[in-house]
Amino acid sequence: MSVSDSSAGRQFDPQADRYAVIGNPVAHSKSPYIHAQFALQTGERVEYERLLAPLDGFVEHVQAFRAAGGRGLNVTVPFKLDAHALAHKLSPRAAAAGAVNTLRFDVDGIFGDNTDGFGLVRDIEVNLGVSLEGARVLLLGAGGAARGVVLPMLERRPREITIANRTAPKAHALVEQFEGPANAFGCLLNGGGPHAVDPRPYDVIVNATAGSLDAALPECDERAFGAGTLAYDMMYGAQSTVFMRHAQTLGARAADGLGMLVEQAAESFFVWRGVRPEGAPVLAALRAQLAAQPA
Repeated sequence: MSVSDSSAGRQFDPQADRYAVIGNPVAHSKSPYIHAQFALQTGERVEYERLLAPLDGFVEHVQAFRAAGGRGLNVTVPFKLDAHALAHKLSPRAAAAGAVNTLRFDVDGIFGDNTDGFGLVRDIEVNLGVSLEGARVLLLGAGGAARGVVLPMLERRPREITIANRTAPKAHALVEQFEGPANAFGCLLNGGGPHAVDPRPYDVIVNATAGSLDAALPECDERAFGAGTLAYDMMYGAQSTVFMRHAQTLGARAADGLGMLVEQAAESFFVWRGVRPEGAPVLAALRAQLAAQPA
């Protein structure tokens, strides 16, 4: 069985440790470029490729890659739940998220982690310079993307997180799931349908819905956006998303999720190698690449 869509004809460094991103589709992934830059930056001997797995062949492809000497995988759509089920041991943040985006192959089994929330928090706080401590945060959406970032945000001790979702029961379920950690970190956690949004400006609004893929805006009171609001869309592209443009018309500062992509990758690299690369120069290079794309 062939386990790669990109290794044919390539000459791998036999002394390098092999990693990959696995998904379907996966040809568009920027992870090979990002991790190649991290390897150059840190001096780690790493080879990184793309693995295209059929929708019913995730486990077989992971096992084949591991058997061939692979050391770890990034996991993208639609396999994050499969990776969670496959892991023998989970990090606390992966257990809380109910999904895994990073697998590390240890001598005693497969370790599963989720670095998405860490990437979001680091991008907001380090790259964008907005502190979450004491902040009022609005999280739009209650699906897997939202679930993966609640605990890392709570760990930064915001004053309040409101989860607003088109279907209120899903938001209520997230609030119930994270009620314990919220209390421990002194954060007011609440949520419900679109009506749960406070009609006053928030410090940070995170769009965790997939609406930007279809140029659809999540339902949200426009009064939630203000001049001091950071409106963050987890999606990214060569152009600003519809959510970002909407936020800017309401006076807010807008940012996309490219920095989250880079920073979650840096955290994965740390999970694998014990070395933490700097995301900022890689993010700047990716921004330049996107800016060079024709509109």
